[in-house]
Amino acid sequence: MDFDLTDEQRCRYDRVSAEVTQQLGGPGMLSELPFTRTQWKSAAQIGLTGLCMPAEYGGGGLGALDTALCLEAFGRACPNTGLVFAVAAHLLACAVPIRDFADGDVRGELLSGLASGELIAANAMTEDEAGSDLSRLGVTAEQEPGGYVLHGDKSFASNAPAADVFVTYATTAPAAGFLGITAFAVPRTAPGVATGEPFEKMGLGGCPAGRVLFRHCRVPETHRLGREGQGTAVFQHSMAWERGCLFAVYLGLMERQLQQCVERARTRRQFGRAIGEFQAVSHRIAGMKQRLESARLLLYRACWLLDGGRDHNEAVALSKIAVSEAAVANSLDAIQVFGGDGYLRSAGIEQHLRDSVPGGIFSGATDIQREVVARGLGL
Repeated sequence: MDFDLTDEQRCRYDRVSAEVTQQLGGPGMLSELPFTRTQWKSAAQIGLTGLCMPAEYGGGGLGALDTALCLEAFGRACPNTGLVFAVAAHLLACAVPIRDFADGDVRGELLSGLASGELIAANAMTEDEAGSDLSRLGVTAEQEPGGYVLHGDKSFASNAPAADVFVTYATTAPAAGFLGITAFAVPRTAPGVATGEPFEKMGLGGCPAGRVLFRHCRVPETHRLGREGQGTAVFQHSMAWERGCLFAVYLGLMERQLQQCVERARTRRQFGRAIGEFQAVSHRIAGMKQRLESARLLLYRACWLLDGGRDHNEAVALSKIAVSEAAVANSLDAIQVFGGDGYLRSAGIEQHLRDSVPGGIFSGATDIQREVVARGLGL
C-alpha cells in the first residue's frame, strides 16, 4: 500500500495550481456572478475541461484519481468555487457518458468540443417529481423514424443557462421502471429545446443553473447514449465518476480554507496573544485538518478503485458523505476562527459555507449515500 503521489502527479498538481492562480486566482474571482465564456476558455486552456477525455480528441487522457487531483488543485487555487464546480459537472456528469456511450462521428465531434471548451455541457436529470427516485421520469422519448421526440421538463440543471449540449434522460418504456430509461445528448440548437431563467441560489453563484424544457424536441438516433433502456446504467456510471472525482473540488477548498485559518490564528491577537495560542482555537483548527485528511483518503481510495475496475459503489458513497460533511463542518469552524470578519462577505469566508451546503444534496443526497452503505452491509 503506497500513499505517495508519483513525481508526475505532483508536477501536474503544481502546474494546474500555478496556472489557475495566474489566470483565475485572486480576490476578483470571489464574484457571485455566473462564469463568463472568457473564464471558461481560460480553464479550457489549462486543460481542465478535458482532463479525462481521450487524448485523440484533445483531452488529457487521465483516469479518475489523476482527474480528481487536478480538480483538487483547481479548487485550491481558484476562489470561485462555482466556476470550479461548473467545469467538474461539465466534465464528469456529461463528457464521461458521451465518452463511454456515444457512437460514431457524434462522439468525436462532441468530445472535441467539450475538451477544448468550445462546448459547455449540462446534466439534465432532475425533475419536479424525480430526484432520488430515477424510475419515474416524467420526460418521455417516443421513437420515430430516425430518432426520438422528447417532451417534458427538467427542473434543475447546473450550467443549463450557458450550455451548448444537454445530457438528459427520458422514459422510453414506462412499464419497465428504471429499465425503461434512455439517455441522450441533445444540442441546444435542436428544435424544441429551451431553458428557464437562471436560479437565485444560496451558493455556487459562479455556476448558473436553471430548468430545461423539451417541447416535442426531435433528437436523431445518433445522439442516443448507449442502447435504448440503458439510461439508468449510463447515469449511474457518470455518477460514479462525479461522486468520486467532483468532490475533490471541496478538498481543494478545504485546503485553502485551512491555510487561511492558520494564518488568521497566527496574526490575529486578543488579550495580548495570537489567538492560535488559545487551545480553543488551535484544537478547532486541528479538527479541521483531521476532517480534511480523512475525507481525502476516502476520496483517493474511491478513485483508485474506480480506476482499477473494482467494486467502488460503497467506497464512492462513503467518500461523498465524508467530503460533503467535512466541507460544511470546516466552513462553520472557519467562520468561528475569523469571528466577525468571517460573517462578512468581503472576507470570502462565509462563502465557503454557502458553497459547501449543496454538497450534501447534489450527485445523490447524503441520506441516499448512507442507504447505499447500509445495503452493502446487508441491511
